[in-house]
Amino acid sequence: MRDNRGMAQGAAPPASSATSAMPVSPAPRQPREASLAGLPAASEALPEYVPLYQQIKSLLLRSLQLGEWQPGQPIPSEHELAARYKVSQGTVRKAIDALAAENLLVRRQGKGTFVATHAEEGTRYRFLRLARDVGGPPPALDRRLLDCRRMRSSEEVARALQLAPGEPVVEVRRLLLEGERPVVLDDLWLPGAAFKGLDAAKLEQWRGPLYRLFEAEYSVRMIRAEERIRAVPASAEAAALLRLPQGTPLLQVERRSFTYGDRPVELRRGLYHTASHHYRNELS
Repeated sequence: MRDNRGMAQGAAPPASSATSAMPVSPAPRQPREASLAGLPAASEALPEYVPLYQQIKSLLLRSLQLGEWQPGQPIPSEHELAARYKVSQGTVRKAIDALAAENLLVRRQGKGTFVATHAEEGTRYRFLRLARDVGGPPPALDRRLLDCRRMRSSEEVARALQLAPGEPVVEVRRLLLEGERPVVLDDLWLPGAAFKGLDAAKLEQWRGPLYRLFEAEYSVRMIRAEERIRAVPASAEAAALLRLPQGTPLLQVERRSFTYGDRPVELRRGLYHTASHHYRNELS
């Protein structure tokens, strides 16, 4: 592996396997909604103090994780879900609102609720926080693939992706350019087992967002990410690729992305040249 291209981060717990659903008793303070058809087995039941809408949210999340509803597809109506789980529509609505706030579902006026997808304009740049200093929409960046290969994972990469050291990973290196000017040098590592068949030819042919390729071809959806940001000087290799003098200050963004079940499925390091751009985040 190239120098300084592996990173260590804390591991997240693996996704739990799905089981067949069966009713459990409701929380004691909610007697009007007497049963929840489709809840997990009693040995897996959520604690009684968990609000009812949170239990419904967990059931909806499980259906998303199992692929019952695919990205871009509508989910059943609130009325249908209320009948399915034997709760009120208000409880279902509150659960859906919680998932929409987490960008897992999207409400469309007059059409219903849909599974969010990275193909949508509102979510395709969700994890790209690069903004122009002059304002306006996120820059439209072109991609230039530099390398794509399958290799054995280093100990650092394996730990970050919850793999055993030496398990296969796909390593991708690419440039993101605004016009002809390189802005970002991206290195990323993906679990080899989850991305069988991903190679340079497929990446070259793909024209949409990279995360859309992951969900469309490999049924892997990135739903959240953790990042670490620091300033670093450009190495000789990075400087040559970004067409900068060696030692130029860069913003290094290390990201670990997760799918359902809090399972890490991507490790990424981006080197950002911020002479005319900045890293923008919104806190609430």
